[in-house]
Amino acid sequence: MHLPVGVIVNCFTVLIGGLVGALLGNKIPERLRTALPLTLGLASMVMGISLTVELKTLPAVVLSLILGSIIGEIFKLEKGIEHCATLVQKPINKIFKDTGRVQDPKLFMEQFVGIVVLFCASGTGIFGAFNEGMTGDPSILLTKSFLDFFTAAIFATALGFIVMTIAVPQFFILLTLFLSASFIVPMTDATMIADFSATGGIIMIATGFRICGIKSFPIANMLPALLIVMPLSHFWVAVMG
Repeated sequence: MHLPVGVIVNCFTVLIGGLVGALLGNKIPERLRTALPLTLGLASMVMGISLTVELKTLPAVVLSLILGSIIGEIFKLEKGIEHCATLVQKPINKIFKDTGRVQDPKLFMEQFVGIVVLFCASGTGIFGAFNEGMTGDPSILLTKSFLDFFTAAIFATALGFIVMTIAVPQFFILLTLFLSASFIVPMTDATMIADFSATGGIIMIATGFRICGIKSFPIANMLPALLIVMPLSHFWVAVMG
């Protein structure tokens, strides 16, 4: 079993990026702290669009998003992330004496949940962890690490040191995908993987809209779609041909 180099480096860059951004927050001009998240939101949408073009079975993807959103709403995944963020924020503020620059609690949670999904459930991250688990090639996650470093730094200038904590769930999620790749990937085919990537791409587009403040999609509640899209894709192809 090879070491998950890409997973470790990716999570470490989020940790360091969050630290650097929080420390430099007051030294970065306000116009830059406002403009760069918009650019990063746009980048998320562009990456999402690039993944959606791989879509093979549209009905399976749409159905997975509908069912996934229903499951997410039932289990209140978004509220769960917000609750965890609230619990983490208190000790973080006590340790670093930092409350971030976003004082509006609603805006704070919208941005925080958005970057949690961006770091932990992006199509690039999921595919990169699967790819490294199967082939030992960390290049996708290493490339993603550059973007994640600057993304974490920029958002930390507004949200504070709490951005560093995202590296913890990110590590466990990517490591789980890395370890399970050798079991899951052999049971899939090209169509299933393409539909999986497309579903992740759609969620990334919604994340970009949220980060840019255009529309606050409940993106965390959409995440169960990633778990059910491949079985639905396989079923649709088997039944409809």
